Formats: sequence, structure tokens, C-alpha cells
Amino acid sequence: MGTKAKVKRIVNQMGKRKTAIARVTIREGKGNVRINKKPLEIMEPEVVRAKISEPLFIASQLPEIASELDKLDVEVNVRGGGFMGQAEAARTAIARGLVDWTGNERLKEMYLSYDRTLLVSDVRQKEPKKAGAKGARAHRQKSYR
Repeated sequence: MGTKAKVKRIVNQMGKRKTAIARVTIREGKGNVRINKKPLEIMEPEVVRAKISEPLFIASQLPEIASELDKLDVEVNVRGGGFMGQAEAARTAIARGLVDWTGNERLKEMYLSYDRTLLVSDVRQKEPKKAGAKGARAHRQKSYR
């Protein structure tokens, strides 16, 4: 008789903001949160750390999820964009991953009521620069005198 191997549960999700793309992998572990292989605790600047930890903080408010959070490893890989775009892409990915992992409707509602961009990626992009102009909308001023 063969013994059944314990199936490791893994959730993969992604989040986007401007040109930044974040991929998150959530699995059972020791409660580590890593962004590009760096622990969340040493992320600089502090505003980035606060942005990324928002979905984790909101999830810890629900007692049924708070006990589960310190048994999850969250691994985020972010590429492209600036540091703030990367932070917002990472928080979207983490929030989506936690909703997938728990399957908790109350958590989903809490995220949506707090900030919709936690679950829905912001699709706004930079407008392209136009030929013969300094930027997307800025043009040379005309003077008829």
C-alpha cells in the first residue's frame, strides 16, 4: 500500500501598476515576507514598506486569518517601473494572493472597501510624447507679434 504524500498548496498571483509587474507566491512556511529576495522589514524607503504591508495588516484584523498569516511565506518578485509603482504592484499581488489562499469573502470586502486598487490593478499608463513637442501635451508656445 502506497502512502499518500502531503500536497503542498501554493498560490500564484500578480499585480500591475504603470510599467511595474509583481508576481507573488504564497506557500506554507514560517511567516516570511520577501520582496525581490529582501525581507520586508529592511525595505527602504519607509513609505514603500508601509504600502506593501497594508494588505497584510488588513488581513490581520480578521481573527480567522490572523492565526494563519504567521504560517505563510509570501515571496514577491517585482520588475519594471519606479519604486512606488513597484510597491503598489506588490500590494495588489499580495492582496489577491491572500484572497485566493483564504477564499474568505469578508477579507475581499474589507480590501474593496479600504482601497479598490488592492484587488483591481490600476490600468492608467503614461501618455506617449508627441513628435515636435517637449512632452505628451506641452508644445512650443506661439507668438504672433
